[in-house]
Amino acid sequence: MTATVSESRATASRVAAWLVDKGRPDEAVGLLAAWAANGPNDAEGQQLMAEALRIDPASRWAQLAFERMEGIATSGGDLDQLIQAYGRERLGQLEAEMRRPTFRRAQMGFNNNIKFRGAVFHVQTEDSGLDQPHIITHLFADGGRVIKSHKRSYAERVNAPDVAEFVRGLMKAQHMEMVLALREGRFDAVIEGREVGGMTLLTEPPNVENVKKLAKKKDDTAEPPRAVPSSPPAPTAKSHFALHVLRSLTGGPERYEPPGENVILGSSGGVGLPGEHFCAPREARLLWKQGRLWLEDLEGGNGVFLRIRTPVELDLGDEFLVGDQLLRIEKNPVPDDGPDPAPTYFYSSPKWPSSFRVVQVYEGGAVGATVVARGNTLQVGSAIGDLVFADDPLVAEQHCLIEEQAGTIVLTDLGTRTGVFVRVRGEQELAHGDEIVVGRTRLVVDLTPR
Repeated sequence: MTATVSESRATASRVAAWLVDKGRPDEAVGLLAAWAANGPNDAEGQQLMAEALRIDPASRWAQLAFERMEGIATSGGDLDQLIQAYGRERLGQLEAEMRRPTFRRAQMGFNNNIKFRGAVFHVQTEDSGLDQPHIITHLFADGGRVIKSHKRSYAERVNAPDVAEFVRGLMKAQHMEMVLALREGRFDAVIEGREVGGMTLLTEPPNVENVKKLAKKKDDTAEPPRAVPSSPPAPTAKSHFALHVLRSLTGGPERYEPPGENVILGSSGGVGLPGEHFCAPREARLLWKQGRLWLEDLEGGNGVFLRIRTPVELDLGDEFLVGDQLLRIEKNPVPDDGPDPAPTYFYSSPKWPSSFRVVQVYEGGAVGATVVARGNTLQVGSAIGDLVFADDPLVAEQHCLIEEQAGTIVLTDLGTRTGVFVRVRGEQELAHGDEIVVGRTRLVVDLTPR
């Protein structure tokens, strides 16, 4: 799709700033002058002209572009050649060049404090840059003692066009790998002084398979089935799966074994959940294809929540259930703590650094309790934590942990009996024994042969 003049002018402005930063001001002025004259004499064109004149007030190209914009008669041949030279093709080439990595120095790394077994550990991941292409992650304890270090080289990717993105992803994965290893107890002997940690040179990719990411969009999962219009199954249609009711506050059957390969979960479908007033008529679709069961969120309702078996990566805006509490991850608001014209500062409680916040959502959508993370960590429970639900019998004393690791928010169930459920958005494959929640109804998936 061809970009509009307005979009191309915006790109020209960004590329020109990059050209100046790279010591190529003549190209920047030529680009700005060409796109100022290539289009209407409006605020956008005038802004490009102003940028060109700030870079070089005596530029001949800027002068010619200004005269054309003001309707001053000139031969214009040279300007037409300039416009042709810096057309959309050249603009695209310069934009691609701008996006290619040119860094030699190290990229910004990650630093996180991790609470584990009553102690605070620090994980630090650094990039050494293209001249010494490797990533190092250190795990610190006791205020500075190095417990373990991991090092990986990316020398084979230095000349790749996507090296910047690759290095960023490698740092993130290696950082999370170290955090997971700590929580899995792999460094207990080193922490206790029974073994020596030291530096380990690693060649295999970081192992972060234990951190899952649920589907967010219709195409996030591998080979998802295509939804087809729902229709009543034939009387002889086979049942491919069953749903056992673990909890229901409104009665209804103890088991659903709907026939067919396309089943609606909701009052208008084969899994009706009678009396569940938090369930929309078409809340979700259950699809059976090639021996696999998929859950597809149909949007518009209150959602279907899947119990997590391992730590799960969350995005801002994601919702999850702890007991009967509906919680949502949000970005912290931008602080507005400057003085008024007097000048007097707004009096407040002391602030601490915080990566995110968790809000409680009431029936009807109203927001209840709101708690910001202390640093990069927030714990939920009925007795211990930053967000405490003492009156919810389904919430364990220490129920779950939410923490920001390497720019990613990770939700972990702390081994509870009742679990943690994350809202599914998109198409998610279900396994035997998976649990899902709709409203106050809890169901378990049965994929034993029928």
